Amino acid sequence: MQPEIHLKLLKLLEKNPQLTQRELAHQLGISLGKTNYCLKALKEKGWLKWGNFSKKPNKSQYMHLLTPKGISEKLILTIHFLKRKEKEYELLKEEIAHLHEELATSPLAANPLAQEVIERIEEAKHFVMRKHANEMDPNLIAKLKIAWRN
Repeated sequence: MQPEIHLKLLKLLEKNPQLTQRELAHQLGISLGKTNYCLKALKEKGWLKWGNFSKKPNKSQYMHLLTPKGISEKLILTIHFLKRKEKEYELLKEEIAHLHEELATSPLAANPLAQEVIERIEEAKHFVMRKHANEMDPNLIAKLKIAWRN
């Protein structure tokens, strides 16, 4: 889980280096203490630097900046994350296909109640697609639609 949090943290800071630790914790859905721990770990690895980069003494001007090493490590984390998610997707697709096959060959498939269950599963799939469509990668949505048709 730590690499995933580090990746999310690096992405957030790349977009908005002025986020406070409290804001980061809120956006990551983790405690302020864990956020601080992760930031320190990334700084020790040389992936981040932070400080008051303006001449103003205002502490709210603190920024968290990705170092060149942090940028390259973010790319590596992204590649590993993508590979893991693609593998999970393929396994899930196989499991769904197996379940569809199991339902289709079941003696209960002719049962009207079983047909209703199958229809509700289809409705749930479409609900999930609609609900999360704006959060998903368009390529993933297209792949899911194809997989669900088969």
